[in-house]
Amino acid sequence: MMKVRLCAVALISIAMFSGCASIVNDKNQKISVSASNGQQIKGSVDGVAFSGPGVVEVARANVDKTIVIDNPECANSMPLNKSVDPIFFGNILIGGLLGSTTDATTEKMWKYQEKVVVSCK
Repeated sequence: MMKVRLCAVALISIAMFSGCASIVNDKNQKISVSASNGQQIKGSVDGVAFSGPGVVEVARANVDKTIVIDNPECANSMPLNKSVDPIFFGNILIGGLLGSTTDATTEKMWKYQEKVVVSCK
């Protein structure tokens, strides 16, 4: 009986002191980038170059970001607006204040759109 209580206390402690988004989400998020005309594009996010169509990784953070496009036939930039990942709200219910604070501190509670289509001629 003592071992069962000890295990229960350990599990509850782990749940309270860890954030769901901090466990489930990676530090980086993968975003699919393509051109509206289907052609290849080049650009950068946070100073990291990419070519597409393809996938670019961005660090999760409490800031909006911008995809800078290098193709003259395409829009110069596209916004990446941050939003709160819905998993964070589940953590408030399960993990309470400590779990949600962990998610906020690690910035893993934030997400960006998963797919960006750059407007091109």
